[in-house]
Amino acid sequence: MSKSSPSDTAPEGLGNGSGKPASPEPAGAPQGAPSMRILGQYLKDLSFENPHAPHSLGQQQPQPDVAISVNVNARNVGGNDFDVELQIAAKAMAQEKVTFMAELVYGGTFRLENFPQQMLHPAVLIECPRMLFPFARQILAEATRNGGFPPLMLDPIDFASMYQRRMQQQTVGQA
Repeated sequence: MSKSSPSDTAPEGLGNGSGKPASPEPAGAPQGAPSMRILGQYLKDLSFENPHAPHSLGQQQPQPDVAISVNVNARNVGGNDFDVELQIAAKAMAQEKVTFMAELVYGGTFRLENFPQQMLHPAVLIECPRMLFPFARQILAEATRNGGFPPLMLDPIDFASMYQRRMQQQTVGQA
């Protein structure tokens, strides 16, 4: 699956909408606007457990409490290419018993070009997982539905807040 983001630059040869070709950039200007492309997406790991089946699928069970944990990891795989993994774990409990557990690692390879150095780290850890999230959300929803439960529909995740908390924790850890 390959997908371009709205921030990609226009293909060469397209004008500026005036019918005239776009003018070249002035000397000394950056080589172009920042662009981010998804080179590929993949399911790295998926685990679903329904430890009390088929009894858990019987009569209507009380609404379980679902605990969700999310983590993002990234690494440079060469040049402007980054591998980003979105890890999501869900554990549902009802009457002090595990109803179901699901763990997912969903990844993507991204090419980030023309990013100022100070913006590269946040782009990789905020924007890349934001682009992966809808696909990971769908996989978890289908896994829980296929496990005999209502689909687990995760709320949107604020990856910017996650990034800020992570940076604060690292700052405190270094102090």
